[in-house]
This record gives sequence, structure tokens and C-alpha cells, in this order.
Amino acid sequence: MSPRNITKRNAFRFIIAFGIVSLLADMTYEGARGIIGPFFQNLGATAAEVGFIAGFGEMIAASLRLFSGKLVDRTRAYWTIAILGYFLNLVAVPFLALAGNWQAAALLIIAERTGKGLRGPAVDVLLSEATEVVGHGWGFGLHAAMDQAGAVLGPLLVTLIVARTHRFEPALLWLAVPAAGAMLALILARTFRLTKDKPAPVIKEEYLPKIFWIYVIAAGLLALGFIDFPLLAYHFQKTSATKAEVIPLLYAFAMGLSGLTALMFGKLFDRFGIQTIVWAIAISMLALPFGFLGGHTAVYLAVGCWATGVGAQDALLRPGIAKIVSMNKRGSAFGSLNGIYGVLWFLGSAAMGLLYDRSIVALVIFGITAQVTSGILFIWLRKPLAAAAK
Repeated sequence: MSPRNITKRNAFRFIIAFGIVSLLADMTYEGARGIIGPFFQNLGATAAEVGFIAGFGEMIAASLRLFSGKLVDRTRAYWTIAILGYFLNLVAVPFLALAGNWQAAALLIIAERTGKGLRGPAVDVLLSEATEVVGHGWGFGLHAAMDQAGAVLGPLLVTLIVARTHRFEPALLWLAVPAAGAMLALILARTFRLTKDKPAPVIKEEYLPKIFWIYVIAAGLLALGFIDFPLLAYHFQKTSATKAEVIPLLYAFAMGLSGLTALMFGKLFDRFGIQTIVWAIAISMLALPFGFLGGHTAVYLAVGCWATGVGAQDALLRPGIAKIVSMNKRGSAFGSLNGIYGVLWFLGSAAMGLLYDRSIVALVIFGITAQVTSGILFIWLRKPLAAAAK
């Protein structure tokens, strides 16, 4: 079905349905993520083993998107791939409660990340068709806001259950409820589907355009210089910048704020284009000096700037791809963007972790330099992107 034949009402209904899927899915795996470290410690894993499992899982999720994106374009089995990915992604989480050792739990974590990497490009392509009707920025921004709402609710749910039971296993089992809800919501979303699985047509566009790869480099540099919240939180606790029990609440606040900023920046994207992300970068990079060089008050400013960056990136990076890449290559495009972005995020986080032990000032300079370079590239991309979108 051509986007011209999709009504705004149907497109909006589809985005809301998929937003509910993402909300419940995020409740599931983001709820588990907050307790994975101490849960593995209880199972006998060392800090090095936990770090390796977490890093390897993220690398799997990022690199798999490169493959799944091409698979989506080749088969156009958007729903089949999305459903399989969500199934792996969600079922693995409550089964963690039944893992008797950290090795079994590690396999489940990798399975969960594999599902996320598999489904990512298919979901983005499905959403991109609907957002063409309501506005790419607003559509992706709304979806990101609902996604982040789940990232707030999940950790809060787990915190309440752990506080009552003083064990991790019951909390992980309870996450089966939003997991089941997400699968039911996915079935509902499919009844609103705008595109059916069908054989791939003859593809005239053999390669992704050159402008796309420059866009990916700009996004990758942004990821390279964007600080990971765990490192910020580590610094807050080490320096007693805030109380330890306040840090999880700060993260929940950040997830809520990022959802609101995703809506705002999505709207701004539809009006002003890709230059909107430059404004977001100017705010997000302030998380580095506020967080690592500031005092107690600066902690809250740092978290606010960080959350703004998360929300803006969720809302703005995908619409830019949808503007310049045709439907039959979007799977590969989204897969390449997410894959390269994820790898550079991992490398940037590792580099800043090493710099932290040597020079905090060097860490701040590294992050700001990468983000400023990204902003310069996005400024240069304004005219080429506008021309390519016509």
C-alpha cells in the first residue's frame, strides 16, 4: 500500500499500537537491566564476567542489525522478522529467574539481545511507512516517547518487587506479565498493518546513496562522544555527589524526560529538518562538564542534559534516514545506522572508561570533541539532505 493511500487516522492508530508494544517490551527488558549486575553477582559471576557478557550482548545486538536489515529488504517479511525478534527478546527475560547458574543466565541475556537486534530494522521500516503520513519526526518522536515510558515503569516495578521480597527471581518472573502483554499488543498492531509480507519487487536502487554514509558517520561520531549513564552514575557515587539511593531515581527521571524531549524534537524536526539535532547536541554535550567537573547541583543539570540527548537521538536519527532512503532499501539503511551507531557507542564508552582512570578532563574533551565534530557534519548535511529528500 502506498503511503498516499494511508489515512492519517490509520497511520496514527498504527503508531500508537506499536508504541504500546514498545512500552510493554521496554518494561520487560529495561526492568531486568537494572538488576542484572547484582543478579549475576548472586549467581557467582565476577565483575569481569558481567562486563564481558553485557558488552558482548550489546555488540551482538548492534552487529546483527546489519544482517537483519539486509534480510528485511531481501524478503520484505517485516512482520515475520519483527514477531520472531520480539519473541526472543521478551521470552528470555522471565526465564532468567529459572537460571541456576550465571552461564545459563548469560545465554539468556545474549538471546534477549539477539532478538532485539533481529527485530530492530523490521520495526523501523514498518513505522517509517506510517510516519510518512503524519510526519517522520512526530511519528518517530511519539513512538520513542512511549518506548521511554516503558523504560521508566519497568525499573520502578522491579524496584517495588525487590523491596518487598528482597530477591531478584520474583521480580524477573513478574516481568512475564508485560512480556505477554507486549506480544498480545503486537498481534493487535498487526491487525492495523499497513504493509503485508510479500516477495521483494525488482529493486532499482542497488546501493545506498553516498549521502547516507556521511549521515551514518555523523551519527556514529555522536555515539562515540555520548557518555553512558552507568559511568556518570559511577562518578556520582564515587565522589558522593549524590546519595546512592537517589541514583536509580535519577535514571527513572531521565527516562521520563527523554520521552518528553523526543516528542518535542520530533515536532521540531518536521518543521526545521535535520538542523534540529545540532541544537540537541549543544545541550547533550553539557552533560560531560556538568557531570564530571561540577558539584552537587550540577548532577541534576548533567542528568537533564543527558536525558535530552537520549530523547533527541531516539526521535531524530531515524526520520533522517526515512527522508533520504527509499522504502525498498530502508531495512539495510536502518540496520547499518543502528549497527555502526551501536559499535561506536561501545567503543566510545570503553574509551571514556579508560580515560576516567587517567584524566577526567581528557574524558570531557574527548566526548565534547566527538560531539562537536558530529554537529559540524550535521550542519553540512542540511542542504544535501534537503535536496535528497525532494
